[in-house]
Amino acid sequence: MSSRSQGTWPITAKLFLISGALSACASVVFSAAFAHLPVFSAGIPPMVQTALTQQQFHSLGLVGVGLSLGLLGASRCLIGAGWLMLAGLLLFSLNIYARHVFGVDTFRAAVPWGGGAWILAWLLAAVGFARR
Repeated sequence: MSSRSQGTWPITAKLFLISGALSACASVVFSAAFAHLPVFSAGIPPMVQTALTQQQFHSLGLVGVGLSLGLLGASRCLIGAGWLMLAGLLLFSLNIYARHVFGVDTFRAAVPWGGGAWILAWLLAAVGFARR
C-alpha cells in the first residue's frame, strides 16, 4: 500500500481540496443570499451570475487539482494551477460580488487579471497532466 493511500497527502493537495470545497459551499450560500438581497430585487445582474458560475466551476477545478496532487504526487505545474485558481476566485468572483453588493469599485481593474489567472491555471494543469 502506498503512503498516499494511507492518508499522507501533500499539504498543497489538502489545501486545494479544502479551499475548493469551501468555495463551492460559499457559492451556494452566495447564490441563495443574492436571490434575497434587496440590491438584487430586480434580479441578479448577468455579471454577478457569471461570477457565481465561474466560482462554482473553478471550485471543482481546485478539488480536481487537489485530488491530482494527492494521487499523482507533487508537481510544480499542478501546484501553480491551484494557486492561480485561488487567485482567480479572489480577483474575479469576489471582486465582482464586492462591487455589486457593497459598491466597492476600487479593484475593478483586477477582474481581467482573475480571468487571466484562470486561463493560465488550466494551461498549467494541462502541462502538469501531460508530464505525468
